[in-house]
Amino acid sequence: MSSDSAPVNLTHHFLIAMPGLNDELFGRSVVYVCEHTPRGALGLIINKPTGITLDDLFERLELPLGRPEWSGMPVLRGGPLQTERGFVLHEHMGEPEPMGSANSPATQAVPAPTSALPSLLQAAGAADEAPDEVSGSTARDPAARPPRASAYASSLRIDGAGLELTTSRDVLEAVAAGAGPRQMLVALGYSSWGEGQLESELGDNAWLTVPADPALLFEVPIEQRYERAMGLLGLQPWMLAPGAGRA
Repeated sequence: MSSDSAPVNLTHHFLIAMPGLNDELFGRSVVYVCEHTPRGALGLIINKPTGITLDDLFERLELPLGRPEWSGMPVLRGGPLQTERGFVLHEHMGEPEPMGSANSPATQAVPAPTSALPSLLQAAGAADEAPDEVSGSTARDPAARPPRASAYASSLRIDGAGLELTTSRDVLEAVAAGAGPRQMLVALGYSSWGEGQLESELGDNAWLTVPADPALLFEVPIEQRYERAMGLLGLQPWMLAPGAGRA
């Protein structure tokens, strides 16, 4: 990372763990940054499987997996926080019809945007609790923000990426019906950094950074993502001694 003091925005970037990062979860990890502001950052680890598949998850939710091509797809460990909650990263699905439109199925109020995450994902003044629709429990919703800018009830639109992070059950119900996004990944849990925390870790050479490649998110096998992410920088892990390197 440059020594310039100007704020850095790593939204839609990969964080690639340096070989010297010794952590059970974050070691050799690739994190997709969904949002980064001066108040903090949020992302999903995209190369650590949970050991369960989409088939297992949909069975637990009592939904059919209406997309047979995704049978066997691993569910990922998105991070150490809210590990019982589902986070679906997918392509932007377009603006919904205006609320109350005669052709709109969304004629009831959208749940109030709330969050247990850093306040960067929380709309000003929002304080009501909303149901965690993916897991079925009650939790604060980290991805909803007004106005509704997605086909789904609780989504965070990722700036400049053409992607969304959705936590509401409706995206999985669409998949169960054989519809929904053409590309997606599903993670349990998320990763979060408070104000200045990620910048500090970058200064300590814990991470390399590179603009995200959607093909790596959705097309590259999980076990190849760390090396392929390094390859975006023209590097291989063996080229970097533990503790060395520059983001």
